[in-house]
Amino acid sequence: MRPRVPARRPLRILLLFEKEWDAGGFGPMREAGEIEVFAEGFDLFRFPGNARVLSFDAWAFVARICRQYRGRVDAVVSNNEQFGTLLAAVVAERLGLPGNDPAAVCRAHHKLLARRCQQQVAPEAGIPAAELPLALDDPRARDPAALAQVLSGAGLALPAFVKPVKATFSVLARKVDTPEELAAHLDFGRFERLVIRRLVAPFAQLASRYVELPCDPTRMMVERPVDAHQVNVDGYVFEGEVRVLGIVDEWMYPGEHAGARHFLRFGHPSVLPEAVRASIVALTRKLLEAIGFRHGFFNCEFFVLPDGSLRFIEINPRLASQLVSLYREVHGLDVYRMLVALACGRDPAGVPTLAASCGAAASFVFRRFDGAAMAPPDGDALRWLAREYPGAKLALYPKSGSGLAREYKWLGSHRYAVMNLGAEDQEALERAHARICERLGWPCVVPDRSTVALTVLKPANTSVRPGVK
Repeated sequence: MRPRVPARRPLRILLLFEKEWDAGGFGPMREAGEIEVFAEGFDLFRFPGNARVLSFDAWAFVARICRQYRGRVDAVVSNNEQFGTLLAAVVAERLGLPGNDPAAVCRAHHKLLARRCQQQVAPEAGIPAAELPLALDDPRARDPAALAQVLSGAGLALPAFVKPVKATFSVLARKVDTPEELAAHLDFGRFERLVIRRLVAPFAQLASRYVELPCDPTRMMVERPVDAHQVNVDGYVFEGEVRVLGIVDEWMYPGEHAGARHFLRFGHPSVLPEAVRASIVALTRKLLEAIGFRHGFFNCEFFVLPDGSLRFIEINPRLASQLVSLYREVHGLDVYRMLVALACGRDPAGVPTLAASCGAAASFVFRRFDGAAMAPPDGDALRWLAREYPGAKLALYPKSGSGLAREYKWLGSHRYAVMNLGAEDQEALERAHARICERLGWPCVVPDRSTVALTVLKPANTSVRPGVK
């Protein structure tokens, strides 16, 4: 009689600060019994979870998690940039599990520190930027005349693009033309200033152990405005080797709203010609090496100027979970399985590729700019969408009251939904998008590519489905 072979147990994954796209990403592996997920953390964008940020202690959280899960999990993962990725790196280090160097994550998170690393290896890709040398609770931050003096003394000129040194999701990022506009932008109430400090406090607590910060991470940074095509590049680093999944075009809503451009859609494959895409990949490799990024998924953003030259925006040290389905549909990449493999110390390139189903895909972002909320689709409309477009992935973000008002103030718009969709080619994708918008009663806004001076752009062959670069 042959001896019984014990069943292989599922991999035990510790998931910190779960994102809204994680349930669908990890779902097939959970259903197949491949993984068991232990979720820790809270929702930063919904009450009552977000109230916990006011008393959150990062090191106490690390200590508790390590006591609770030491010897009980195989990997630690997080796609949450505000708290999760740095906490995951610290916890993995303390549990002796595969993970990124916390110092590298800190360098990526602190936008001015990332810019210093970029200046060392690719100064030609830099955007002039500096710290605004004022704390948010300094009364001068709300006084246009005092701000003008501070800017002059620091050698900073307007107009400028202003954004937090440590933030995510384009929070509080906008262009200002005058000291009066800057003062209005920095006019936060006492509770708002408390929330901002508490959102940044966990990073400050942890980062002080790993890197020397060039300035307080609650500060704002001022940089020269750039009006150019935006892209992001997604990939991972395994044993120090940078591997790119692909490049996504970031298309914007027409014009500026509240001093900022707002994401309209993320499209893949990119329309950029091969030579520009190669330059983006080469610069990405150089920058990741400069910050010491050796293990983990990443998402980098760049401006592409009309002549094809690049300007560095930022490095996000995590998987862009919103864009995963684009790579699944166009290239057959099973990105969440790759994420689990990497978190367990295995080469993600060994994850089998699935059948590609589309020639073009996009993540559509639906917004309002008028201060009002948007009613969610009714049940009939959602059932129609599921029936007519079973591959569509729709996430709704209803807001009202003070939460809605804060979103308009901090972001300049209300993002009420995101929909990921693929189609046979770009033309079919546009038709499907228009049809869905009509059925859901939402405005159908398409990128106006003619308004952007991109002399290097040529239409990409959307029938090509390359693998991992």
